[in-house]
Amino acid sequence: MARNAGAEYRKGGLLDYVRLPAGALETAQAETRPDIDRVALADALRAYHRDLGTLTPTVEAHLTRLAHPASRVVVTGQQAGALTGPAYSVHKGADAALLARQLDTEDAPVAAVYWIASQDHDAAEVAGTSLLDAGERLHRLTLDVPEGVPVGRVPWRPEWTAQVHALLDAFDAPAEHVAAVRARFDRAVQAGGSYADVFARLIHGLLGGAGLLVLDPMHPALARLMAPTLARELNDPLASSRAIEAAAARMIADGFEPQLRRPDGATNLFIEEDDGQRRLLRVDGQTFVTATRRYTRAELLALLDTDPTRLTPAAGLRPAVQDALLPTLAFVVGPGEIAYGAQLRDVYPLHGLRQPLLWPRLSVTWREPNVTRLLGRLHATAAQVQADPDGVLGRALAAERHAGAVTADRLDALTASLDAITAEIADLDPTLVGAAERTRTRTIARVAHLQRLAERALARAENDRSGQLTRLKAHLLPNGTPQEREMNFLTYLLKHGDTPLKQLLNLPAGWQGELDIP
Repeated sequence: MARNAGAEYRKGGLLDYVRLPAGALETAQAETRPDIDRVALADALRAYHRDLGTLTPTVEAHLTRLAHPASRVVVTGQQAGALTGPAYSVHKGADAALLARQLDTEDAPVAAVYWIASQDHDAAEVAGTSLLDAGERLHRLTLDVPEGVPVGRVPWRPEWTAQVHALLDAFDAPAEHVAAVRARFDRAVQAGGSYADVFARLIHGLLGGAGLLVLDPMHPALARLMAPTLARELNDPLASSRAIEAAAARMIADGFEPQLRRPDGATNLFIEEDDGQRRLLRVDGQTFVTATRRYTRAELLALLDTDPTRLTPAAGLRPAVQDALLPTLAFVVGPGEIAYGAQLRDVYPLHGLRQPLLWPRLSVTWREPNVTRLLGRLHATAAQVQADPDGVLGRALAAERHAGAVTADRLDALTASLDAITAEIADLDPTLVGAAERTRTRTIARVAHLQRLAERALARAENDRSGQLTRLKAHLLPNGTPQEREMNFLTYLLKHGDTPLKQLLNLPAGWQGELDIP
């Protein structure tokens, strides 16, 4: 099994691949970014928030502090998912706001920024989301987002509004909470704009009060500030790919599975072509090519000058572009992004930058009251259910029924007995040691397998009678995926009002665990 880069980083490892160890906040704070024109950055973000309709006095105050010559940023980001997408999209934004609040001082203000991946063109990643109502019906919203087009170019459609309204009409939850979420959504769509704009307004509506600024890299004012980094990439368009592949080779040798690969000739740049499709640029001799045409470097530089929104970074370059634009102190990331970051340390110096501190994001599994009660009866945590739902229920039932045959104690006793027998046989005839140990190993494995089968049989029978397992899975493993990666955060606001949001924003930065909703 491959080593887990995210888990090792959180434990203080991965130091051969990242610049700063996990938690090195003091080191990150002590560094400065005199290269950033903070006034220009604040002005560009002000223009974006004005166009988005979110330039509130609170936003203006944060932009003023961002313009301070010693300001820093805690940044996070995510694809523009339907109705904010999976819950961790909101959790990441909250964590950025919480960490910025923790680090902020008068002499060195720290702003929280949410980078919206409006340039992303993978419709399948953003078009759907899941919400569970009070009757434990799992609703699936799927919007017909066009494939291959940056979501920042996709206009929000009236039929999508109708789909969301229909879902809310059918959603079993207290009427006042449904009305409040409907109002949030309606405010986000009434101003019009793109699919990414609606996402941005929803995220800002949830977290703007906590100090979170949103950033769309396709906004003209912001894209203009990123153009110099992209122009520099065009000077040696395969250098970043070589750095990524070199890191991938080291990771493979060290037992990791690299998350990024760059085939021969592949750059880390996309171009939005005349048909609206976003395509990867490859190098072919002295020119750049896509699946449809060729470009000279001069043509791409001219495009950057006339419309910088059309040349955009791939995953291997996006963090460096982000951190060339922002005076980043910390980058709030998920486990997969840590694995990406392990391959990107040597991309940063190509642009005169240092990789910022990677901050493992806050992680919450929400436990509604009925789930908390059921977990209590099972003497289990949500994490245990997510790892082995059948086994958790089966073991609890076995304990209730005093079915000792499937307990760990009984297996331990068998193991101890077989250990003793193996040792005695070895004393009698050393040539039988290998056979005895193989028999011991096979016997223990077979009995453990039979115990698991018995546990699952108990769980299935109980679920057929009471539906306990189906209910737990609906809450904790919707569609077979851990809650945070599948369930929409609005699920909890629809059923419990703003209480979960307040709970989220009262957590310490970087908190990880299970949270009971009262």
